[in-house]
Order: sequence, then C-alpha cells, then structure tokens
Amino acid sequence: MYNVEAINYWLALATLVMQIVGIAFLALFFLRKKFPDLAPAADFLGKWGLWIGFLLSLGGIAISLFYSEILGVLPCGLCWLQRVFLYPQALLFAIAIWKSDRSVADYSILFSIFGGVIALYQHYLQMGGASILPCPAVGTGADCAQRYLFEFGYITFPLMSFTIFAFLIIVMLFVRTRRN
Repeated sequence: MYNVEAINYWLALATLVMQIVGIAFLALFFLRKKFPDLAPAADFLGKWGLWIGFLLSLGGIAISLFYSEILGVLPCGLCWLQRVFLYPQALLFAIAIWKSDRSVADYSILFSIFGGVIALYQHYLQMGGASILPCPAVGTGADCAQRYLFEFGYITFPLMSFTIFAFLIIVMLFVRTRRN
C-alpha cells in the first residue's frame, strides 16, 4: 500500500536539505551584522520564525505518528522522550502566534536542546555505539539501537529528529533577536 522505501528516501532527502539550510541560517545568524545585505533574510526569519517552528513541529508530529500508527513501527523509549520534547512545541507555537508572544523562543530552545541530546545519543547507538545507559524500551519489543531507516550512509530516524531540533534552535535564535 505504501512504498516505505520511497518515503524513507524522500524524508532523508528533506533532512539533508534541512541540514544544509540550517547551516546556511546559522552562518546568516552570525554574519548578519557584519554584512548588512543579509539583514532582510535575518528579518524574514525573525518575523516568520514562529510559523516556521509551528509547521516544522507539526510536520515532525505527523511523520512520527505516520510511522508508528500507520506503518506499525514501534517507538522505543528514547523515541518517546524525543516526542515529549517535540509535541508540546506545536501547541506552544500555536499559542505564541495567537498571542504574538515571541518569548516562546526561549522555551523552544530549551525543549530542543534536551530533545536533540536524546536524539544524538540514540543516533550514536544506531550507528553502532556502545550503550552508556540502559535502553528504556527493554521488554516492550522496541529496541533503541535498531535502525528502521538508514539513508545516505548516515541518516536515521534519530538524526532526522536531531535535525528538526537543531533547525528549531537556529530559527528561534532569529525570533529572540527580533523581539529585543
């Protein structure tokens, strides 16, 4: 019914693009004052950053639920912890957009740091690293180190998650500077 290999490929490609764009945005953040011609792009990200965060977090929610609820991929304990730090952000962004409250950027950055660290640890496990902590999924049928997706020689589900968290942090840096 679903061509999972094609879905995996396109999501991995989108992740790769998001990584490249994220690096460009990070460079923009640090170079925006040195090169005044970059100011319009930085202002754009500051103005629309809450919407970008909202749509990105909704996309992450939809993808994770599609894989777990429709394709039947069991989320492990580390996957659940990443969801804990991503799912509330959609609600936070929705409220922030409604109230025009840019202070949500601080909360998003904090949530994304915690989620990103968990995602990097799980990616480390899936790339063959030794477990430092016990997998919280023991006995549930899900394994934190099992790869369900592996594209371009390095992209896994946890790396996709980390990419979303890192992208959110970068965009929220622009939102924070705009509110000041």
